[in-house]
Amino acid sequence: MRQRIAASLRARVLLLVLLGFAVVAAPAYLAFDWIVGSTIVQLGTLFAEKQILYDRYRGLEALNREVSLAETLSGAQAVRDWAVDENDPERRRRGLGELEHFRQSFADKSYFFVVASSGNYYFNNASNSFAGEQYRYTISPDNPRDKWYYTTAALGDGCHLNVDNDRNLGVTKVWMNCVIREGRKVLGILGTGIDLTAFVKEVVNVPQYGVTAMFADRGGAIQAHRDRSLVAYQSLGHDVDAKKSVFSLFERPEDKARVQHLMNQVVAGGSLVRSAFVRIDGRDMLVGVGYLDKLGWFNVTLMDIDKIIDRRLFWPIGLLLGLAVLGVALVLSIIFGRQVVDRVRRLDRAVRAVQRGDFGAAETQSQSPDEIGRLSRRFADMAKSVGAHTQELEERVRERTAELEELAFRDGQTGVLNRRGFGSVYGKRTPDRQHGMLLIDIDRFKQANDSFGHAAGDAVVIEVALRISAAIGPGNFCGRWGGDEFIVLLADGAPNLLRSVAYAVMAAVCDSPIILPDGKAINVTISVGACLAEPDEPLEHATDLADTALYMAKGEGRNRVVVFDPKALSEAAPISRA
Repeated sequence: MRQRIAASLRARVLLLVLLGFAVVAAPAYLAFDWIVGSTIVQLGTLFAEKQILYDRYRGLEALNREVSLAETLSGAQAVRDWAVDENDPERRRRGLGELEHFRQSFADKSYFFVVASSGNYYFNNASNSFAGEQYRYTISPDNPRDKWYYTTAALGDGCHLNVDNDRNLGVTKVWMNCVIREGRKVLGILGTGIDLTAFVKEVVNVPQYGVTAMFADRGGAIQAHRDRSLVAYQSLGHDVDAKKSVFSLFERPEDKARVQHLMNQVVAGGSLVRSAFVRIDGRDMLVGVGYLDKLGWFNVTLMDIDKIIDRRLFWPIGLLLGLAVLGVALVLSIIFGRQVVDRVRRLDRAVRAVQRGDFGAAETQSQSPDEIGRLSRRFADMAKSVGAHTQELEERVRERTAELEELAFRDGQTGVLNRRGFGSVYGKRTPDRQHGMLLIDIDRFKQANDSFGHAAGDAVVIEVALRISAAIGPGNFCGRWGGDEFIVLLADGAPNLLRSVAYAVMAAVCDSPIILPDGKAINVTISVGACLAEPDEPLEHATDLADTALYMAKGEGRNRVVVFDPKALSEAAPISRA
C-alpha cells in the first residue's frame, strides 16, 4: 500500500490534502465547539436571568403591600404619642386601637410593638388571642432571642426586614421591623409578619434538572436551600457558620470574589440580574444573582449548562458541515496537486539543499511568473546572499567568541583576572619550577566604605588593582580574589624576589594617597601574605598557605608583609607609612 501511494502522484496529493484537512479539522472543530458553547452559554444566561426575574417579582409582590402598611402604621400619631408616654391610659387606648385597626389589614392579621423606654413587647395574632392582654413580656439585652430588636434599633429610619426560618416547623416568615424615631431618639419598633413558606419552597424545591436555587441574606447566610442542613436559621444578630454561607459553595477564592461582585452590582441597582461562570466540584457552572430589595435577600441560582441544554442537538449541523468540507477537499485535491504540490516539493528540495550548505541549488528553480515562481526566484536570490554572508558571519562569531572568553576570565570592575581567570593561569604555569604567590588585603576597607561611601570604596578597589598590576610588572599575573582581596602569581619563585616584589607592591599602594571621585584623598594600607607554590601544588593548597601568612600579617597589626616559611615562619618588620 505504501509503495502504491509513493508511485501515484494523484494518491500522494490526495493524501496530503486529506492530511491537511485533518489538520484544519481540529481547529475547525474547536471553533464549532466554541460557537456551540457560546450559544449554550447565551441561552443558559438568558434562562437564568428570566428565572431569577420571575422569582424576584413573585417574592416582592406579597411584600410590597405589607411593607407599605407597616410604614403607614409606624407614622400614626396615636402610636407615637403612646410610645412617648406609655403609662397614660388614654394614649394607651388610642395606640392599641390603631394597632388593632391595622391588624385587620395585615395579611398575617398580627402585629407587634416594642416600646423603647420600657422594653415592653405587645403582640396580637389572627385569632385575637391576646385581646386586652397585648402586653406579653419585656425584652432584655441579655436574652439572645431579643437580639433582633437591638440590631434593628441600631439601623437607620424606615422598615427593616428580618427573615425567621423555623427549622422545626419548616416555616419561613418575614418580619417587617419599622423603627419609630423622634429626631435621633428611638421611640420603639413595630411591625407585622408574612409567611413566605410556600413561595420559598416553590422556588427552592422546583424539580429542574441541572438547576439549584437558593436564597441568601446580605451577609451571604443561606436562608433557603434544597439541602436544609445548609440553611442558617435565625441569622439576624447571630454569628453565621461559615459552612452555611453561600460563599462556602465555591472552591476558588476568585469565584467567591466574583459572586460577591455580582451581589454588589445588583444591590447598587445597575442591573436586576447578574451572572458569571464559577467552578464547583470540577465543573463550570453558571451562577445567576438577583436581589429582592424589600426582603434583603439574594436569589442565587446555580445551573449546569451541559445538563440543561444537550449538546447533541448541534451534532447534525456539525456533521453536515464536515461532509461539505470533505467533498470540497476531494475536488480541490487534483488541482492543488498539479498546480502547487509538485512545485512546492521542488522548492522544498532546494531549501533542504541550502540547509546543507549547497547555496547554488536554489538557482535552478522555476521561472514561472506566478506567485510560486516569484517565490522561487526570490529564494534563489536570498540563498545567494545568505551564502555570501554566512562566511563573514562565521568569522565574526569566532572573533566574538574569543572576546567573550576573555571577558569570562576578567573582573568587570577592575579589569584584572577574576577567580576563574586566575585559576586558568595557575593551571598553565611552568610545571618544573617554583612560583611565588601573594595574597593582598586592603586594611580596614569596610571603614573606608562606611566613612566615604560605596562609590569611594569602588574607586579604591580599582586604583589598588592598577597599582598592584603596575608594581608586579609583565610576566606576572594579578587577580581579584574577593571584594577587597587580590592575588598575585609570580613567574619566578626565588625567595628573595618574592619578598622584594611584596614590598614593591606595598610601596606602590601605600606611598601616595588615592584621590576619590569627589576630590578627597585617602591613605590606604595593605597586608600581604606570601608563599612559594611548588610545581605540583594545587591552587587550593597554595592559597591556604598565603592566607595563613596574610592572617598573621593582620594579627600583628596590618600594614606589613608576612612570608610563609614552613621551617621558621619568618616575617619582615612592620612598615609604617604616613
